[in-house]
Amino acid sequence: MKLLKQIVGIDVAQVELVCCYAVLSDDLKTFIRTFATFKNNSKGFSKLLKWLKELQTNESDLIFVMEATGVYHENLAHWLHNKSFSVSIVLPNKISNYAR
Repeated sequence: MKLLKQIVGIDVAQVELVCCYAVLSDDLKTFIRTFATFKNNSKGFSKLLKWLKELQTNESDLIFVMEATGVYHENLAHWLHNKSFSVSIVLPNKISNYAR
């Protein structure tokens, strides 16, 4: 099985980040590997990357996806972008419509 994408979906709240690590395989199946929760601050951001280093492979790029949640997602989005990661911020109604 070859990995096409590695995705970290993040539910951002004022105090915490609930993260889901998933992969998309070459047969276009998505596998959710694991979940974790981190604080929504710089220490939590560092712990998030440490957690991902244990999971991530060099087979494909890592993409972060988060919902636009007021201002709570902004610090994490800027922090990840400054570390040269791909970050996508999606409007809440787009995510719920996609799920349907």
